[in-house]
Amino acid sequence: MASLSLPTKIFLYPNSPSIQFQSQHRPPQRLTFPRNIKIICSATEQPQPQPQQQQPKKKKKNETESEKGVDPVGFLTKHGISHKAFAIFLRERHKALKDLKDEIFNRHINLRDMASGFEILGMHRHFEHRVDYMEWAPGARYCALIGDFNGWSPTENAAREGFFGHDDFGYWFIILEDKLREGEKPDELYFQQYNYVDDYDKGDSGVSIDEIFKKSNDDYWEPGEDRFVNNRFEVPAKLYEQLFGPNGPQTLEELEEIPDPETRYKAWKEQHKNDPPSNLPPYDVIDQGKEYDIFNVVSSPEWVKKVFAKKPPLEYWLETRKGRKAWLKKYTPGIPHGSKYRVYFNTPSGPLERVPAWATYVQPDIDGKQGFAVHWEPPPESAYKWKNTPPKVPKSLRIYECHVGISGSEPKVSSFNDFTEKVLPHVKEAGYNAIQLFGVVEHKDYFTVGYRVTNFYAVSSRYGTPDDFKRLVDEAHGLGLLVFLDIVHSYSAADEMVGLSLFDGSNDCYFHTGKRGHHKYWGTRMFKYGDPDVLHFLLSNLNWWVVEYQIDGFQFHSLSSMMYTHNGFASFTGDLEEYCNQYVDRDALLYLILANEILHVLHPNIVTIAEDATFYPGLCEPTSQGGLGFDYYVNLSVSEMWSSFLENVPDHEWSMSKIVSTLMGNKQHADKMLMYAENHNQSISGGKSFAEILFGESREDSQGLKQSLLRGCSLHKMIKLITFTIGGRAYMNFMGNEFGHPERVEFPMASNKLSFQLAKRRWDLLEKGMHRDLFSFDKDLMKLDENERILSRGLPNIHHVNDTTMVISYLRGPLLFIFNFHPTDSYEQYNVGVEEAGEYQVVLNTDETKFGGQGLIKDNQYLRRTISRRVDGLRNCLEVCLPSRTAQVYKLSRILRI
Repeated sequence: MASLSLPTKIFLYPNSPSIQFQSQHRPPQRLTFPRNIKIICSATEQPQPQPQQQQPKKKKKNETESEKGVDPVGFLTKHGISHKAFAIFLRERHKALKDLKDEIFNRHINLRDMASGFEILGMHRHFEHRVDYMEWAPGARYCALIGDFNGWSPTENAAREGFFGHDDFGYWFIILEDKLREGEKPDELYFQQYNYVDDYDKGDSGVSIDEIFKKSNDDYWEPGEDRFVNNRFEVPAKLYEQLFGPNGPQTLEELEEIPDPETRYKAWKEQHKNDPPSNLPPYDVIDQGKEYDIFNVVSSPEWVKKVFAKKPPLEYWLETRKGRKAWLKKYTPGIPHGSKYRVYFNTPSGPLERVPAWATYVQPDIDGKQGFAVHWEPPPESAYKWKNTPPKVPKSLRIYECHVGISGSEPKVSSFNDFTEKVLPHVKEAGYNAIQLFGVVEHKDYFTVGYRVTNFYAVSSRYGTPDDFKRLVDEAHGLGLLVFLDIVHSYSAADEMVGLSLFDGSNDCYFHTGKRGHHKYWGTRMFKYGDPDVLHFLLSNLNWWVVEYQIDGFQFHSLSSMMYTHNGFASFTGDLEEYCNQYVDRDALLYLILANEILHVLHPNIVTIAEDATFYPGLCEPTSQGGLGFDYYVNLSVSEMWSSFLENVPDHEWSMSKIVSTLMGNKQHADKMLMYAENHNQSISGGKSFAEILFGESREDSQGLKQSLLRGCSLHKMIKLITFTIGGRAYMNFMGNEFGHPERVEFPMASNKLSFQLAKRRWDLLEKGMHRDLFSFDKDLMKLDENERILSRGLPNIHHVNDTTMVISYLRGPLLFIFNFHPTDSYEQYNVGVEEAGEYQVVLNTDETKFGGQGLIKDNQYLRRTISRRVDGLRNCLEVCLPSRTAQVYKLSRILRI
């Protein structure tokens, strides 16, 4: 909560009765809330009293509690960075963020409401036998729903500008009434509700409404208490009779002078002093000398307390709700489950049709036919029910990157169910603790790999239904795997029918106008992040995937495309001026800050990862300290370095210094790095996987082929090992690379005659030869982290980097890592420094025969004892055997006291 630096109170709807707020400036406070109640809570700090004074020091008028602990340039101060222009930019950005939040709170009750648009926009079933539809289209003049449920009529279910159904912000509202079956009568109560979703088999007792109300009154009121409720004129009539008698005056002329209230009150009390006790409410008239006191009738405190102690008869009111069986008997849905539909607009440019922006299930263009949305409202008995709870976020992430469509071994588009049954067990066996899915959100063109998103709230229908995807996530959680989504909010597809481009006929609905609204090189549309309604759409989209599908985290794709008006296509030298000049899109940065703040408050266990090729300063710093608030950032330089070495640099010219400096990145943020040797980018769009580069060149003679395979296998393992163990707390591997997939990925497109030949994975290779050996090594590598917690430890102490011998050595925790990248030179007794004196045991050796190696290091060489000699600036050293192109991992097994 400390990260939410709001100029006003924060409102939350807690998901649990107890919420823990942790601030780095004060001890944790536990706030307990009752369930199912709207909660207003403040994350602000209370003013602390000065020790010399009895009273707390008064705050200045312009200082709010929420500003305590907020420093817009805090991370610059922490790292000792001095850059005046960038500091001014951060302060101005912080002020703009406060102004933006003020604007948001003028429209939304709180930030949760801002990020929960999916609760009202799109299609939603209402209790009162109807479906409500809402859409944002400020440029339209007329809105209608058309589909197979109404014969695609643009007039049957519509709303017009100037009439109920359209507000000042451009939101359209249409009600689709359920249809009364022939012979059935409308409900007696106009507000009749139905248990359509929950407890759908209850509420059909057959008891009439009159019987329920009678039972409620009988149980709620004591004898006589409801007398004046049922006969509301009895009290004034009796009062009149008491004042004037049964034959009292009927006109003002007949009315004599009325005694004062006190006299009348005393006379009435005297008259009724001997009355027996009664359950009727006792009332008294209180006169304090004012003219209106004659009407000031109050009850006794005892009776008021008794009335307020009564609980409303809600259980009887709930009995008036009917169950789904009664609904099915009486009504047919206004829009049945599975109906195809689109939204129809009348605009200044003429009529047009669109797939709704908030649609949750979409069929894009198929066989030349226009796309449409599918109303997804399965019967409660067949809707997916979650079985497993998400696992806790581990201290280190071993992420398995996947694409569902290419996950099968056959040349076709694989489904969610195929992935669930075949790939998830493999991921679990391989030792990873998270999967990251890309290409899941709906996109029209399969060959775009899923990055040109058309429908942001829909899972791709080519893989299955929304319930199929829920099952995938649920089964992954059951296996202990987190599920991350590669989310693309940095741009959008330029399609109009199924996308958001020109959605309401105008050019400035979701995107910028003119050149700024188009990506310079990719032909995609650029969001208008400064528009509150666009923010509402995007922030709600993030929350939607967590609430609806229980997603555990997001990797934000290609942030450089959105953070700069040049879309990241510029030369960067690292000067901070490049991150605060006129080419920086401040609105995009504010969106990212809001996204991280809201996600981490609403879902404390969420993980956010930034993919930014420009390494924007403060990516993973707290938003309260001027950062963007991400948990991890991707070090994109690593895979590019390995690709460059493998393809362009001879083995004996590899620079050990460059390898180490690239892998370590910025030491100040190294623990926040997500590292990978290669991801899907290396093998898609004409590229090659590392295995294809290493094993693709065949030799004419068998000896040459053997040497080529040995080289490729050795380098493949060493690259994986050093990338995994030298960096931060997160590592990622693309599906198939763990066993050296020998082929690139190529999606079906016109250039390959729509072939699926390379849009699949060769799982059969796991059963034999080199690929089986590489997989064995990768499993042992994951197991090493599971047992020794390598990634979650502090950064390594890199004490030996020799470009001549091509040897790298470093310590991380109790483990010593040694690499010999030299293509020909082996070392029988190579000295590397260690701090602790003792015995070191080999726990992982890339040259073992079970990993496809030669087994040059014998079993009696696996245990080494230190020598008391200062090497590499450390007190002791080890003499180890280092065959060429091998690496060993040693663990201190016994400490020697000298």
